[in-house]
Amino acid sequence: MRSNAVEGRPPLLVTLGEPAGIGPDVVLSAWLSGRMPEPDRGPVAAFVVIGDADALSARSRRLGLEVPISVVGTPEEGRSAFRQALPVLHRPLSAPPVAGRPDPANAPAVLAAIEEAVSMVRSGRGAAVVTGPIHKKTLYDGGFTFPGHTEYLAALAGPGAKPVMMLASPQLRVVPVTVHLPLRGAVEALSTDGIVTAARTTAAALAGDFGIAAPRLAVAGLNPHAGEDGALGREELDIIAPALAHLHRQGITVAGPVPPDALFTPSMRDSYDAAICMYHDQALIPLKALDFDGGVNVTLGLPFVRTSPDHGTALDIAGSGIARPDSLIAALRLAAEISARRSTAGMA
Repeated sequence: MRSNAVEGRPPLLVTLGEPAGIGPDVVLSAWLSGRMPEPDRGPVAAFVVIGDADALSARSRRLGLEVPISVVGTPEEGRSAFRQALPVLHRPLSAPPVAGRPDPANAPAVLAAIEEAVSMVRSGRGAAVVTGPIHKKTLYDGGFTFPGHTEYLAALAGPGAKPVMMLASPQLRVVPVTVHLPLRGAVEALSTDGIVTAARTTAAALAGDFGIAAPRLAVAGLNPHAGEDGALGREELDIIAPALAHLHRQGITVAGPVPPDALFTPSMRDSYDAAICMYHDQALIPLKALDFDGGVNVTLGLPFVRTSPDHGTALDIAGSGIARPDSLIAALRLAAEISARRSTAGMA
């Protein structure tokens, strides 16, 4: 028998992301995983999908999965239905999705599902937003103007929101200061203010959302050997060091700049709760190398909880039955844990 992780709380709201990708595959598998909960983690919290019920049913048949689909009218109805079937708030797509072949005609529905999930969570009808992977090129072709999920969520959150992307797993938490930029552009965009904002938001989230009473941060250098006192680059001296000094003055426990090739060694990882990295791949490569299937993308600094699997649409294996639901399950569990902490603290 299934049960919500926190009885009486609203369900998590899940969007499928790109319907031609593995989003539908892992959502179906995540629901099935509730039949065999991990002994130390318990069942997956109740969730409701916002998406095309017919497309989910078709993908279920293709994968040979016995997943009953229940079309529901409200998140509240979906929470009750979750015990017997995968509840779906049916939002038809413009074109039937073909596994592995994204269609820009479906881009508006992909974005509308995210917007609806955010709206419902902010109104208290959902506990958190858990988004499936999007295919940026297809969204761009459909008129999407944001670099990715994080920037779009910032717009939905409204003025003043400064979201920060964290990738989290049991082995490591990382935060890139610059995100979806070419490497040259990331270096040019790096700033003291950007590092301070990322670190402050991370420290606050570690305390409030992750329950770490005294968060410890480590800040990566940008250059080999953290610049060698300016011999291999001045960013550490001119940009990173002033940020560290500012953070120290604010009472935040932070170390660095740490040479990037030493930051992720086992002994070093034991010394901090999150690593602040200078650019996208500096953060994501070590996390994915350590725990590709269990990593979670969580957006910090939002007035609502949002997590996502830490993988892409994987168009090449969509509909094949190969895709593993581990990252989505981890995203569901983390979303439930954070939303429960916020509710207890009176933040949600």
